[in-house]
Amino acid sequence: MYLSRFLSLHALWVTVSSMMQHYPSVWGHYDVCKTQIYTEEGKVWDYMACQPEARDMIKYVKVTLDPPDITCGDPPETFCAMGNPYMCNNECDASTQELAHPPELMFDLEGRHPSTFWQSTTWKDYPKPLHVNITLSWNKTIELTDNIVITFESGRPDQMILEKSLDYGRTWQPYQYYATDCLDAFHMDPKSVRDLSQHTVLEIICTEEYSTGYMTNSKIIHFEIKDRFAFFAGPRLHNMASLYGQLDTTKKLRDFFTITDLRIRLLRPATGEIYVDEQHLARYFYAISDIRVYGRCKCNLHATGCKEENKRLLCECEHNTTGPDCGKCKKNYQGRPWSPGSYLPIPKGTANICIPSISSIGTNVCDNELLHCQNGGTCINNVRCQCPPAYTGILCEKLKCERDPGGCSQNSGQGAMAHRSLVLLTALLGAAGLCSW
Repeated sequence: MYLSRFLSLHALWVTVSSMMQHYPSVWGHYDVCKTQIYTEEGKVWDYMACQPEARDMIKYVKVTLDPPDITCGDPPETFCAMGNPYMCNNECDASTQELAHPPELMFDLEGRHPSTFWQSTTWKDYPKPLHVNITLSWNKTIELTDNIVITFESGRPDQMILEKSLDYGRTWQPYQYYATDCLDAFHMDPKSVRDLSQHTVLEIICTEEYSTGYMTNSKIIHFEIKDRFAFFAGPRLHNMASLYGQLDTTKKLRDFFTITDLRIRLLRPATGEIYVDEQHLARYFYAISDIRVYGRCKCNLHATGCKEENKRLLCECEHNTTGPDCGKCKKNYQGRPWSPGSYLPIPKGTANICIPSISSIGTNVCDNELLHCQNGGTCINNVRCQCPPAYTGILCEKLKCERDPGGCSQNSGQGAMAHRSLVLLTALLGAAGLCSW
């Protein structure tokens, strides 16, 4: 009997020790906003930070071209094949489905043969620049999770700028410059993402890596999201804890990967030569067969769902929040200022729920249902939360280290984890009849 109890105790201790040992490398997916747990006071809600799954955002995009009549085919015109720039018997005709190249063909299913693509008019007005702006709008704040990929059916442009907006197209800022000669085109030294570091990851660079003109095997342009993530999460993105910790504590970094709109500015088509062949201007145009943008709805870590309603994406807010991005507290839940959720501490983060206004709940500060003390806190007589050593706040929702000059590190909250593990061990021992206190 005693041997059996000893073995049970040993198994429990190994389990808890394993949890604590591996704690720094564990990182949740933040796919649950709340769960019911059992305490001495009964069944209560445990709240945690949460976010929607990443998805193909092109399904929800609205595309705008400037100038609006830049698409080929009205009137019909001939153009030269990409593989043979002097074979100029291809036709673009907007009135014939098989010969039309409208903007929506940038976003249709790939793999068709022959391939489908949008195409601009040719450079028939040379030397006037052939400029095209392609604006992608979501009417929603998006957090990018993977590389932006643009596939050209023509040669990749000699000069291009990728821009982003955070305010629905009111203002724009460059994301990256692309050119065959960065110094000549934009007065910038050429760089690649590999030249950056954790400290320079926000630098706007000009790259010559994707501007090789007429090469049939080189059609793709990237904006490297994952390579930038790798500066914090490692080359294979195994240490997502480090990345999310940086995103949580560095607003500029998180804003860098956040957009409402993208704009592709095509400034000079692929020439394949130092000079422009004025006798064959039908060689020069832009054509795009595919654009890929992957990301998630920004919901400020207050939602796991994001639905399309009236052709607009909306977060399905929890934690008593509301708004397109869950950016404010619901009516009667303004007992404290709204705050975004936090990825820290690992692995569940901090929900920072909106709490009922004092006028709507009488004198209760906490209870076992709606105003649950967070992070292992205990509600004392409905008037205050008794918090674990590492936490503070009305509902134990804040880390004490946030008050320190140095702020919180990505390992903050491990003391709280140890406290929870001890409580878990005690509960398990009690259930096994091994504790008498």
